[in-house]
Amino acid sequence: MLAKRIVPCLDINKGRVVKGVHFVQLKDAGDPVKNAQFYEQEGADELVFLDITASFERRSTTIDLVRKVAEVVFMPFTVGGGIRSVEDIRALLLAGADKVSLNTVAVNSPAIVRKSSSIFGSQCIVVAIDAKRMHSAKRRGKSGRQWEVYINGGRTPTGLNALTWAKRVESLGAGEILLTSMDYDGTKDGYDIELTKEITAQVKIPVIASGGAGQIGHFYDVFHCTGASAALAASIFHYREIRIKEIKEQLHTKGIEVRI
Repeated sequence: MLAKRIVPCLDINKGRVVKGVHFVQLKDAGDPVKNAQFYEQEGADELVFLDITASFERRSTTIDLVRKVAEVVFMPFTVGGGIRSVEDIRALLLAGADKVSLNTVAVNSPAIVRKSSSIFGSQCIVVAIDAKRMHSAKRRGKSGRQWEVYINGGRTPTGLNALTWAKRVESLGAGEILLTSMDYDGTKDGYDIELTKEITAQVKIPVIASGGAGQIGHFYDVFHCTGASAALAASIFHYREIRIKEIKEQLHTKGIEVRI
């Protein structure tokens, strides 16, 4: 069995790490390079860097900042935000990224998932899915297991069903899914177990659960109750509320395989 991964995330806005609730009310959380160095020392398994306003502002991810972060970390490093072409992907990989995360561009131009995975390998291509529960589905008597995909940093609904989209990106060649619950994002109430369980049951590629981590028990819950391969968190790490080493130690004592 592969070890479960603990993944800090650097949400970047105007060159700074930020964190909000439900993708809004962003607050400063420090310098990206210093945070990256800290997570390298903490024993994080991977690092994710998301330029969260790049797609909405129709600009590319800040390559220079990606390069600076890549210089101080030796763990796998995923970068997303503002990617519009295969050339953008190549530039990020050359700047030091090990993987790229596609969201808005994947929805608008699904062929880029197939093309980029064939060029760079599926292991390099992560599709990020920002999903929000469709409460209206319940009111119409439909199954409550309805989540809609959002793009442009959570600003734009797409009409896509998250479960259907997850299966499609896997068929297109994505090597991993970064699944963020917009309903749970920043709440510290725990991961969206139902959403994560549904998605991991639909696909065979690794899924990173994101949104809602607030205490160590939440990491155990998402690994114990779903097929998530990794758990991502931001604010609890940025504000030093919980140490990555503590999480791993407790997971290990409860029988969850992690890299100590």
